[in-house]
Amino acid sequence: MAPGVRPDDHVIVLFGATGDLARRKLLPGLFHLSVSGLLPERYRIIGSAPASLSLSDDEFRQKAHDAVAEFGNTPPTGETWDHFAGALSFGAADPSDCSPLLAALARAESEIGGSPRRLYHLAVPPVAFTSVISMLGAAGLAPGSRIIVEKPFGTDLASARALNQAIHAVFEESQIFRIDHFLGKESVDNILAFRFGNGIFEPIWNREHVGYVQIDVPETLSIEGRAAFYEETGAFRDMVVTHLLQVLGFVAMEPPSSVNAKSLREERLKVFEAMPPLEVEHVVRGQYEGYRSEPGVRPDSDTETFVALRARVDNWRWHGVPFYLRTGKCMGESRQVVTLGFHQPPLRMFAVHTTDAGGHRGNELVIDFQDPGSITTEFLAKEPGPHMRLGEAKMEFRYESSFASAYQLEGYERLIHDAMIGDQSLFTGSDAIERLWEISTPLLEHPLPVEPYQKGSWGPDSIRHLVAPHPWHLPERTGDRRPPGGPDPAARG
Repeated sequence: MAPGVRPDDHVIVLFGATGDLARRKLLPGLFHLSVSGLLPERYRIIGSAPASLSLSDDEFRQKAHDAVAEFGNTPPTGETWDHFAGALSFGAADPSDCSPLLAALARAESEIGGSPRRLYHLAVPPVAFTSVISMLGAAGLAPGSRIIVEKPFGTDLASARALNQAIHAVFEESQIFRIDHFLGKESVDNILAFRFGNGIFEPIWNREHVGYVQIDVPETLSIEGRAAFYEETGAFRDMVVTHLLQVLGFVAMEPPSSVNAKSLREERLKVFEAMPPLEVEHVVRGQYEGYRSEPGVRPDSDTETFVALRARVDNWRWHGVPFYLRTGKCMGESRQVVTLGFHQPPLRMFAVHTTDAGGHRGNELVIDFQDPGSITTEFLAKEPGPHMRLGEAKMEFRYESSFASAYQLEGYERLIHDAMIGDQSLFTGSDAIERLWEISTPLLEHPLPVEPYQKGSWGPDSIRHLVAPHPWHLPERTGDRRPPGGPDPAARG
C-alpha cells in the first residue's frame, strides 16, 4: 500500500463513462488507485452516459476490464480485479430523465452503508457541461458532493464567465475541482519542493539571477483525427491557457505561507494578476504542413497547431524577465520542460570549449516534468589537463532511479485522489481561470496569420527572433542549437 491519506467512503459517478477519456485514463487510473490502497475502504463507481449509450452493469464491467488491460499498468486479474469489478455499476442519465442514475446511486449508497460522500466526474464534451450540472441541481444531488470538471474551462473570457456562473448556480466553489492533469505530475509538485525545501535555490529564483524562463511542451503527434475539436480550439486554447500558464504560476509564485490549498491558490492567482495582457507582436502562430489536408479540416483553415509567445510577470521578483512558452503538434520531439537560464558572469575569465554549433549557452536549470521526470543543472567545469579551459557539464536528478516507482501516480490518479479528500491545492479557481482568459483577449481578438512549418521541425523559423538574444533550450541534440539568424537544422537534407 502506497503512503497517503485514504479517503472517506465514496460513491463516484463517472459521466461520459463510454468515452475515450474514461477508457484511456479514468478507469485504468481508478483501478490503479484501488491496487495502491488509495481508494476508500468502501466505495462504488457508477458509470453514466445518455440513455442512447446505456450499458448493463456487466457490459460496463467488461468495458472497464478491456480499458485496464489496454491502458493500465496493472493487469485486471485475480482478487484485486474481482474486488474492483464488484464495485462497478451503470446508470444512464438524460436531462429529461435521470431515474436510472438515481436508482444506481440509491443501491450503491445502501450497499456501502452510512453516509458516503459523492464525487461526480464530468468526462463529457464541453457542450454538455451545463446540462449535466443543471440535471444534478434539479435532482437535488449537489449538496455535500464534489464535482470534477474537465478542460476546456471556456474558450474566451465571456464563455469562462458563463460556465462559472452556471456551475456556481448549483455548486459552491469549495465543491468544484477544475482538473488539469499537468498539475498532478510529480515533477510539477517538485518545483515547490525544489524551490522552498532547499535554501540554496530560493535566493537565486528572481530577476537578479534569472535571465529568462522557458516552458516548452512540443508534441510529435498530429491532431489524430480530432479535427472537429481542434478546428474550434487550436493550440493556444488547448494547451497554453489550460496547461502552460498553469505551470508558469507554480514557477513564478511567491513562497506560500503554508503548503495548503488556500495559500497555493492565492499565490498562483497573484502571479496571474501581475501578468499584463499578452502582446500580439510577441506571439508566433504556426500550422504544420499538411494540416489543411487532414480529414475534417477546412481548406482555408487558419487554426494554429503551434504557438510560441513571450509573457511577462510585472512584480518585484520577475520584472524584466521574459517567460517564453511554446507548444505544437508534429514537432521534433515530445517533451515537457521548464528551463531557467541564469545571467552570465560579468567577466569572461576562461576559455570555453564546446562542441555545440550554437556556442555555449550559459548556466541553465532544467526541470523535465514529463513522467517520470528529472531536474538537471547545466554548468561549466574545468576540463582535465594542464590548461585552464572549461567544458560543459551536468548534474542530474532522475525520479525513476531515485525513488520507488511503485508509489508513483499518474496525473489523473493523483488529482482524483485529491478531489476525494477535498484538497484543491492543484486545482484552478474560477478567478484564476477568468484572469488567464482576460490576459489572452488580445490574441483571441486579433490573431496573426499562421506561419507554415515542417513536420518534425521545431516550429516556424520566426521563433528564433521571438527569444533573441536567448536560445531555445530544445532541441538539446549537439549541433542543433542555433543562434538567432543561424541556419535552420530542420531544413537540412
